[in-house]
Amino acid sequence: MTASGARRGRRAAGHDTRALILAAARRRFAADGFDGATVRAIAAEAGVDPAMINHHFGGKEPLFIASVEAPFDPAQYVRSVRPEVADGLAARLLSTLLPVWDSPAGAAAVGLFRSGLHRDWGVSLLRQFIQRRALTPIVEHLPGDDDERALRASLVASQIAGLLLTRYVIKLEPIASMRHEQVVALIAPNLQRYLTGPLT
Repeated sequence: MTASGARRGRRAAGHDTRALILAAARRRFAADGFDGATVRAIAAEAGVDPAMINHHFGGKEPLFIASVEAPFDPAQYVRSVRPEVADGLAARLLSTLLPVWDSPAGAAAVGLFRSGLHRDWGVSLLRQFIQRRALTPIVEHLPGDDDERALRASLVASQIAGLLLTRYVIKLEPIASMRHEQVVALIAPNLQRYLTGPLT
């Protein structure tokens, strides 16, 4: 028997193996975290061979991204702004993210953000996804010890989440209609302080 009580073995013809893996991955990632959820445990819960995860998703990290139903991987955009270069990092980050958020993929991401808060696995997966795919590529370059970097990451997340909420969910004016360069000019200085400035 698997962890979910399902019997291992050959699935009926036409059974959606990919959907089974996704459902099992969401449960395991939500319960055990990314590091604790092993490919073998996810496969066992789905009642499939572990090789099927690589076949359908290409590995654990792509499976994690798929399990969140993310329309894009924020890590690729974060890394493209050269987070290791501190000067002007906030402006580069916002200038890169705003056009993405205003695209169809961004609209899907906002929808995911809203719907994820109403799913039993949603909050846990969203938190892990934001931490792993959006914040970690920045945090690893921030000044300070582990505790200070964790604080900076949470402050950055509060600023970004607040911008997403006011501009794209609540659509609060005038920020909802501002040009990108206006948003960058107003928000980047505070975001830069969270990234690299003094926190006293």
